Amino acid sequence: MNTANLQLEGLYTALQSVLCALREKELLTADEVDRALSEAEAVAGADPRRPTELSGSNREAVLFPIRYLRVANRLCGEGSRPTFSEVATLVGRENKPGN
Repeated sequence: MNTANLQLEGLYTALQSVLCALREKELLTADEVDRALSEAEAVAGADPRRPTELSGSNREAVLFPIRYLRVANRLCGEGSRPTFSEVATLVGRENKPGN
């Protein structure tokens, strides 16, 4: 696996922990976090300066971190912290073409 991918995996996991800590300390609610991430997903998916020849898989790669954090946000309130692989699997299941 590419080292950059492993570094990103660590970064997503760290951001997940920070996001959950913000919720646990009641600095942000789950809905506030989800709204912010929803806005980020909309902006990233509709960037007018992004080349039109960007492939569908590249577009999905841009959206993956945001979708990952949205799923992680939803899971924060369920007690245990899921692993990167568990969250990524849910992202993949929830964002299949046609969903």
